[in-house]
Amino acid sequence: MNYQEQWEELAEIKRELADRDWFMGTSGNLAIRVGSSPVTFLVTASGKDKRKHTKEDFLLVNARGDAIEDTPLRPSAETLLHRHVFTESKAGCSLHVHTVANNVISEIYGDEGVVLLKNQELIKAWDKWGEHDSLAIPIIQNHAHIPTLADAFQPHIKEDKGAVLIRNHGITVWGRTGFEAKKLLEACEFLFQYQLALLSVTNTKIHN
Repeated sequence: MNYQEQWEELAEIKRELADRDWFMGTSGNLAIRVGSSPVTFLVTASGKDKRKHTKEDFLLVNARGDAIEDTPLRPSAETLLHRHVFTESKAGCSLHVHTVANNVISEIYGDEGVVLLKNQELIKAWDKWGEHDSLAIPIIQNHAHIPTLADAFQPHIKEDKGAVLIRNHGITVWGRTGFEAKKLLEACEFLFQYQLALLSVTNTKIHN
């Protein structure tokens, strides 16, 4: 099976996200679709320093998340989340990163189960063009048991692009292409940082 094109695309996305320092402590994982019938995809290997770029960065897995080829590599822990993205939608790429901003946002709004973002230009990345449009990103609990986490994640895959925050864990974003998934992830991270800055300024004004 030839998947060189998908490998190179995912490697480039990994480089860009590594340059943003979004892979602290080997955290985060990325996946890109290779086939649809049956579903196959490349996913990052577990425990690798994602700031380094090697021939062992990714491995090919099937719809169950099992390696297709003989390899000593293990797929990332959250492979089951990516599996649901590729089996429940036509998305082509799925990205999962841990940042301070997305963790803090998920904790602030975790009890509400959603963070609502509005009055910001970057929600247009999600095709939100109306003056009063808003972007709602669901927040699920961080189950240590990955199959349980995947079960909580699955119902939120309603379109070929989307995002889900995992409370105090990170965010998973998917899109129809690698470019779209990366664009949506960048937009989310900007919106989270904006929301935190806004809350900080607002609270400062209230207490002054």
